[in-house]
Amino acid sequence: MSQEAELPFPTGTRGEEAEQDPGALRQEIARLRQDNADLRERLHAHPPISLAQGVLMERYRLPAPETAFALLREASQRFNIKLHSLADAVVRTPDSQDATTRLADQARLAPPPLPGLRVASADQAHQGAVLTATLRHVLEITQTDMGNVQLAVGGRLRMEKHTGLGREFTSFFAFVDSPTTSCAQAAEDRRQVTVRDVATAEVFDEGSRRTILRAGSRACHSVPLVNRAGVPIGMVSSHHDRPLTGFTQAQLDALQGTGIMVGRWLSWHRQTVVLDALAHLHTTATALR
Repeated sequence: MSQEAELPFPTGTRGEEAEQDPGALRQEIARLRQDNADLRERLHAHPPISLAQGVLMERYRLPAPETAFALLREASQRFNIKLHSLADAVVRTPDSQDATTRLADQARLAPPPLPGLRVASADQAHQGAVLTATLRHVLEITQTDMGNVQLAVGGRLRMEKHTGLGREFTSFFAFVDSPTTSCAQAAEDRRQVTVRDVATAEVFDEGSRRTILRAGSRACHSVPLVNRAGVPIGMVSSHHDRPLTGFTQAQLDALQGTGIMVGRWLSWHRQTVVLDALAHLHTTATALR
């Protein structure tokens, strides 16, 4: 992740008040940091959806970007898939009108079992419910109440679920696309990574380090969610308010087992539910011609 942008000194009335009041200055700096993090998130979030709109317009000769967006939104809601995830799947799908239908016609498999995760039977195919249960389970193992889940989308890790972490943190780390975080290192190395003390760990760039510390995290642990080939397709991380001495082997084994189990479920979801959504998109877009 790139270095945190330099913050301009407050100007105008707000700046004058901040110069006179140290508390107001701290509030203004916090506001500017949040604005900077929000801007980074918007810059990363919008292009994939715009790209998917363009793909749909070209593939199905749609009249306007608004039409393509309406189709994406409807399919996203119908199949309970986040809009950005569906947009990424559209971009990665072969440019063939019957590709999604052909893929979705493959033998339908039931979702893999998720022993140990508290997921209602009605939610076994819902990604949001499974990721929420995954985060809760990992935080129970690591004995903390702060953490987040990311998925690999478009060559970077995108924040999907989080708890106990402030808005500045979740905006700043909405997308991770450089090696200067523990989650990125865990994804690259395909193994669990423990940062015993954020304040001194060499893995972080200074912008990332400051943002994590301001969130109240002094240590973190990242667990890859891997497919059958062992490739990380997501990440779940716990954050801790004190430096860590490490985890027991039993804890590490339980975390690894969770990463394998949930990674296989995510692979199933991409090969069934997401393909169903793409097939639906193909049908509805074709009908508009």
